[in-house]
Amino acid sequence: MPSALPINLDDLLRQRTVEGARIEYKTGWNPDAVIRTLCAFANDIENLGGGYLILGQDCDADGRPIFPPIGLPAAQLDRIQRELLQCCHQIEPAYFPTLSLEQVDGRHLIVLWAPGGANRPYKAPRAVTAKHKEHRYFIRRYASTVEAQGADERDLISLTASVPFDDRLHPTARLSDLSLPLMHAFLREVRSALADQTDRLSLEDIGRQLHVVDGPAEAPRPKNVGLLLFADEPQRFFPATQIDVVWFPDGAGGDRFEEKSFQGPLSRITREAIAFIRRNYVKELVRKRPDRPEAERRWNFPIAAIEEAVVNAVYHRSYEIREPVEVRITPEDLVVLSFPGPDRSIRLEDLRAGKAICRRYRNRRIGEFLKELDLTEGRATGIPKILRAMRENGSPEPLFESDDERSSFIIRLPVHVEAGDEGASHAVNQGTKSGPSRDQVALLRKCLSEASLTDMMAVVGRANRTKFRDQVLVPLLDQGLVEMTVPDKPRSSRQRYRLTAAGRQALADAEATG
Repeated sequence: MPSALPINLDDLLRQRTVEGARIEYKTGWNPDAVIRTLCAFANDIENLGGGYLILGQDCDADGRPIFPPIGLPAAQLDRIQRELLQCCHQIEPAYFPTLSLEQVDGRHLIVLWAPGGANRPYKAPRAVTAKHKEHRYFIRRYASTVEAQGADERDLISLTASVPFDDRLHPTARLSDLSLPLMHAFLREVRSALADQTDRLSLEDIGRQLHVVDGPAEAPRPKNVGLLLFADEPQRFFPATQIDVVWFPDGAGGDRFEEKSFQGPLSRITREAIAFIRRNYVKELVRKRPDRPEAERRWNFPIAAIEEAVVNAVYHRSYEIREPVEVRITPEDLVVLSFPGPDRSIRLEDLRAGKAICRRYRNRRIGEFLKELDLTEGRATGIPKILRAMRENGSPEPLFESDDERSSFIIRLPVHVEAGDEGASHAVNQGTKSGPSRDQVALLRKCLSEASLTDMMAVVGRANRTKFRDQVLVPLLDQGLVEMTVPDKPRSSRQRYRLTAAGRQALADAEATG
């Protein structure tokens, strides 16, 4: 029987890639405890993406799984599944996790994947076997399932009064609007056991198991999160789903600017935009110190801060608002703008201090997928990471801005003071102001129009690809003078190289000086 889990079981158990608050182990089948925990995962009050309940797996006093597991008797597996189905009908509204029969070290396990439910809040009986059942709300508190009471109960109801936008069915999209190759690529990247079964599963089967497809069997439809992550052109359904990177060489008030837009599935455009910024506008600042052998190395903008700022914007923007995420870069700062601003429950002074805690995530399901791809932690750690990255780089403090209406959110990263007036495009790697070599100038001329690696090697009479890359091409890429036309696939047979704005300026300077 193929695994129905969205994550590799070995990662789940042995490597613990999912935090303990999202996993619970049961040595056997206990209907009362199992249903209460499924209810808690379905309520997902902390917006962590639900969780996993593993039957037949014992653990030690610290909550670590023990191997080999105790396992479940093979003769009891059918009975447990029948009883589980009956018990799930007692959750209000009805909730059914994804069930997968697994084997670990020759022992039988039942693994229940319980993502946050679309019809929260859920209630479950305190005891499903009792004659008179008392239904209560249950939530996860750290690694335990507890009854929601008082403020927790009120918070649960207020948080889950409606289905989040990213978890809704799209009213006009069709199943065929989802891309099977994109789903395959995701499953391979997260090392899901489903990746080995995709040739035998339909698009609908995979979509339902990833919880990005729902609806009756005769008319399945994709959810918004599915279209944003697994459609080739999500902007068809959500206009302005893109990241615009704009470079102002003369500052924000200047007339000159260069713009590049990234459109496509969210994970792809996030990575492509960050890679583009890194290649073209992130420069190393190296200063030699007379009193020490080691040089001091800093960056005009630390890449860790840029990554967190861009991912934060993709994660928390509203896809109902027709405004792109915009990254504006000047010689003075790098600004990430998104719409709308942070939740009103967050005080801006707490945000600026890196102490803000938010429990109202705008895109819970998007965050779930970004976490699986290691693009975010989804634990309100983005802002503290930006603060830490800027501090460790010796950069000025970042600025976090919004208005009283929380209509937009700005993350402003000031340039490192040692970048001076050179600007992002002229802060050369290796800390030297020497111009490009004769071979590099020849390559810059060649790249005025797109050129392949073979074409470039022929220009300078090189035969050794490795030495050519290391000695001539890589320095040009690192300095942001040349860029790849297929940046996400550096070894692509269709790869070409072309000049950037900084490259055109460097070529003009070199030719002017002879």
